[in-house]
Amino acid sequence: MSAKDQIIPAVSFTTAQTGASAKSDELGMRPMQAQAYEKRGEQYLLIKSPPASGKSRALMFIALDKLANQNVRQAIICVPERSIGASFNSEPLSKSGFFTDWNVAPQWNLCNTPGADDPKVAKSKVKAVGEFLASDEKVLVCTHATFRFAFDELGPEAFDNRLVAIDEFHHVSADAGNRLGAQLAQLIGRDKAHVVAMTGSYFRGDAIPVLAPEDEVKFETVTYTYYQQLNGYEYLKTLDIGYSFYTGPYTEKISALLDPTVKTIVHIPSVNSRESLKDKHREAEDIMNHLGDWQGIDPETGFHLIKTAAGNVIKVADLVDDDSAKRDRVAAALKSPDARSDRDFVDIIIALGMAKEGFDWIWCEHALTVGYRSSLTEIIQIIGRATRDAPGKTRARFTNLIAEPAADSPLVVDAINDYLKAIAASLLMEQVLAPRFDFTPKDAGPKPDFDYGPGGYKEGETNFGVNDHGQMHFEIKGLKLPKSVEATRICREDLNEVIATFVQDKSVVERGVFDPDVVPEELTQLKMGKIIREKYPELSEHDQEAVRQQAVAAMTLTQQAKAVLTSDGDGEIKANTAFIEGVRKFALSVTDLDIDLIDRVNPFEATIAVLAKSMDAKTLLQVQAVINAKKDKLTYEDARALAERALEFKRERGRLPSLTSQDAWERKMAEGIAFLQRHATKEASNG
Repeated sequence: MSAKDQIIPAVSFTTAQTGASAKSDELGMRPMQAQAYEKRGEQYLLIKSPPASGKSRALMFIALDKLANQNVRQAIICVPERSIGASFNSEPLSKSGFFTDWNVAPQWNLCNTPGADDPKVAKSKVKAVGEFLASDEKVLVCTHATFRFAFDELGPEAFDNRLVAIDEFHHVSADAGNRLGAQLAQLIGRDKAHVVAMTGSYFRGDAIPVLAPEDEVKFETVTYTYYQQLNGYEYLKTLDIGYSFYTGPYTEKISALLDPTVKTIVHIPSVNSRESLKDKHREAEDIMNHLGDWQGIDPETGFHLIKTAAGNVIKVADLVDDDSAKRDRVAAALKSPDARSDRDFVDIIIALGMAKEGFDWIWCEHALTVGYRSSLTEIIQIIGRATRDAPGKTRARFTNLIAEPAADSPLVVDAINDYLKAIAASLLMEQVLAPRFDFTPKDAGPKPDFDYGPGGYKEGETNFGVNDHGQMHFEIKGLKLPKSVEATRICREDLNEVIATFVQDKSVVERGVFDPDVVPEELTQLKMGKIIREKYPELSEHDQEAVRQQAVAAMTLTQQAKAVLTSDGDGEIKANTAFIEGVRKFALSVTDLDIDLIDRVNPFEATIAVLAKSMDAKTLLQVQAVINAKKDKLTYEDARALAERALEFKRERGRLPSLTSQDAWERKMAEGIAFLQRHATKEASNG
């Protein structure tokens, strides 16, 4: 593999392999399911949990309790596409200790009914929904589309005293054009239905919230983190996430990354994307040619048989084929029990729009995605295909193969944009894989069940502790705590949402990664502050600042842990202690951790260090030049934000910031005041 073909490591996570994720209690529930079941009495429940953590079965337990004990008449399960409907097939739960079984009569799993979800076919399915609601049957499974059509025809009152469960909840949005979001708002407004929402994605990939704030506050949230899930695996030891660059046709570079002995899903680019070679069938054929010599097609499964250079015959599933009969045969084979039980049933899957959300191939070791996906949610879903635990599977990886941002190309701006998005995706995965942080001000006191290291909790110092779930308690001097219920919820549940918005802001990543003159506070205070104000306008100024501080602290600590680990030359740190040890080293290197210090750290520092080591120096300089050539000038809005920070500075120090200060942030605040003074003078002279 040449230097150009090297995979740039973005994230590497080593699990503790406790096996807890797969262990069941006396009711047959795994840890996440038991955690969710504890909240079964809530009318509105939101479950945020990674792929493969058992959300489908968690819903079965909750729904059965609601049907038996909470006066709920029926349960309607809504999934985004028909293939996911199989996740809710009948299950003999009583065999594992639960009080009853999950039964879905064949005629009430509408995902198995032939025909796409277009309005014509939907009419018969809507009729079936109406018949179900009028019957004594208990469980119906349908697609989001079928539910939308049925809701339009039957109205919200048809779902009174019923459970509406929405799988892959990130498909919903509070945007006026989102029908499912609008219908959900009507259900919540009527307040007579129960709603359980489930998502494996911690952010949506756009700026539109899933729920309006007044609706979201009604939901009780169960959060089971990637950190908990991966550490509880029995077999999977390491998860690697990285990206690789190519120039020319991507099919010429893919052989360097595609190992025929590793179970892999290859997602080729959309035909409308810049990376596409505009002939998806030829692209799939080229990939197969790289793997070896074609030997024919298996008549039962439809898999291509390829003889590799090593002399082995591997099986390749082509989900790109436009021939629906061929593609459906391959898709059916991939859903068969053999695909789950037999590691060697298939070796490579080539897909375009399929094999993403809800696709369950536990043996997948490598998700290789060509071209950047515009939705970060899609990236998380694709990574989730490789993070299933399976016997003999010790390592999983995700590789994003993207066009190198060569500065002499006419498409340089597009290439850099894709590159920045890849960085954003890796930063978000680092955040998602990190343990949960619990921030309090200095001297707040110890939390129960937290280990504060040798000597325990120390009064008068800023303490750092860890509990058995990997949750981390940090004391930070000068930290503001949220006052309102909503701000407290955001700090507890939605910091990753805030960070997602931050790292998806192109100007933030451009400045943070490629501008050597950037003042960190421009990012941590100005940019993050602006994002918080726009995202949560209903919060008070105090609460906006409290959320800002916690989001910046979470991101900075994650990045500093990564920086410590990547620069540490004293050998490998074992198991899940790696991240915690990185954070501990950073915490101990600072005698008194305070919010001002955290604000003075560029959140992209660790990313810059990785790029400097792994990206071609000439390319890096070219990209820097392109981005710095279009550096934004100070705006009136930014000047006002700087002036507000300057007033805080004056309250603390008794003087305004100086333009001649040695401190870059103080000079920046002074520039903001000077800008506003010039603006006021100009306005006065024009008036």
